[in-house]
Amino acid sequence: MAEEQTGQERTEEPTERRLTEARRKGQVPRSRELSTLLVTLSGALALWVSGSYGINGIVEIMTTSFSVEGDLLKEPALLPIHLMGMILHAVLLIVPFLVVTLLATFIAPASMGGLIFSTESLTFKLDKLDPVKGIGRMFSLKSLVELVKTILKFLLLLGAAVLIYKAVEREVLGLGTLPLEDGLKRSATILAWALVTMAATMILIAAIDVPFQLFEHNKQLKMTRQEIKDEMKESDGRPEVKSRIRQLQREMSQQRMMQDVPTADVIITNPTHFSVALKYDQGGNAAPTVIAKGQDYMALQIRHIARVNDIVIYEEPPLARALYASTEVGQEIPSKLFLAVARVLAYVYHLRRAMPTDYVPRPDPIDLPEEYRDVMREDFNNGD
Repeated sequence: MAEEQTGQERTEEPTERRLTEARRKGQVPRSRELSTLLVTLSGALALWVSGSYGINGIVEIMTTSFSVEGDLLKEPALLPIHLMGMILHAVLLIVPFLVVTLLATFIAPASMGGLIFSTESLTFKLDKLDPVKGIGRMFSLKSLVELVKTILKFLLLLGAAVLIYKAVEREVLGLGTLPLEDGLKRSATILAWALVTMAATMILIAAIDVPFQLFEHNKQLKMTRQEIKDEMKESDGRPEVKSRIRQLQREMSQQRMMQDVPTADVIITNPTHFSVALKYDQGGNAAPTVIAKGQDYMALQIRHIARVNDIVIYEEPPLARALYASTEVGQEIPSKLFLAVARVLAYVYHLRRAMPTDYVPRPDPIDLPEEYRDVMREDFNNGD
């Protein structure tokens, strides 16, 4: 037990994982009193509804059994067939009663914990043979409640039985004076009412037992704080595993980013530390978007892909640093950098339209807003 190993008490509510694991092992709340109540009520209901049908069938079976036809006496070989026919008829009579009570046996557990089948609950466990634990279970709160329930059930059922007997004593004694069919129908009615009365007395027991079983089940599944912490660590994973996952995610993200570089309109660099790839849809209303950016080795890779795909590489250190620091991949550039980027894109479009012999002058040094000047410059000794 966790509290025995760590000295902590089970004070925390069970987590969803703990509940799922308990359910997998077949550890769900169950109330035998609720099952008994529903089966008894369903039996009374089935007897009440199908009483006339059942009585007529019983009368028919008894009439057929005690009036043997001449053909059966002449052909003894037909007697087994006749017997099987009566047995089949009797089985068909009790099928409605059996079906209703069988459904009740499934409805009762389904209403508390649901229907499950677990092979783990069938496995043999040596700790159940431990006499010390057995004595502990005998004097536990659960055992005390079970004892109180048993005594209460006995007293209630005994009282109900006495009241039922007193109420129908004369009528039961007079059943022998009635015709067979009337006597059987009246007997079925008395039995149905007796079952309903007996079930009604069990409502009180079930009303006590169901909340107790839910409370006991929740108490058994409660966890210590250490168990909660251990579960969270196990769920979140070990630090080295999480670090590896993050690394793989970064690599996949970078790989997707590098695949977008050939679609860029321009690569703005500073010329060794940073590279930022921009794309602008001239037919749309959106601002230029950063589709890739990198530092040091990644910056070199972006420039290499740009050269292979004949993409213009524009060296402008302040603008490259400002774009790298202010914009993530997939985002539009800040509005205060629109003018600077527009001048670069205009230069790029002139280069694309120019003939190989034409000279396209490079724009004058771009003046950035105050908050974007010398961004990240202090990180590099050479000023790149």
